[in-house]
Amino acid sequence: MKNIIRLLLLAVALTAFSGTVSAQSNKQRLTREQLAEVQAKHIAKEMAMDKATSQRFIKTFCQFQRDIWALGPRPKQSHSQMTDEETGQALKARFAHSRKILDLRQKYYAIYSEFLTQKQIQRVYELERQMMEHLSKRNRRANR
Repeated sequence: MKNIIRLLLLAVALTAFSGTVSAQSNKQRLTREQLAEVQAKHIAKEMAMDKATSQRFIKTFCQFQRDIWALGPRPKQSHSQMTDEETGQALKARFAHSRKILDLRQKYYAIYSEFLTQKQIQRVYELERQMMEHLSKRNRRANR
């Protein structure tokens, strides 16, 4: 009888433990839209923006991110076995993509200038870069 109770308790404990483990491994990842909004809210909070400025910033920041995503990923650089002509085309494609990103950054700089000071815009860029570095480091650790 004691062995049956021990076996039953062991089965219950294992079942409870496996439920906890599976719940942790099934964490839902944020969509990139959600992540952009979280980033924008963090920046607004970090900079202590008032409610109206914060709402406008979040909306503008999220639209900027959507515009960047619409450009598609950066063209890949495959160094292996490319001719000089192919390498030149790949470089020109990267330049064109970089130019599009720069054009968007200038467009949104003008929009930010309508409701943020120049120092605030600089701080937004700093915070955004810090977050991207943090996410990049986290992603590298997760892929090891």
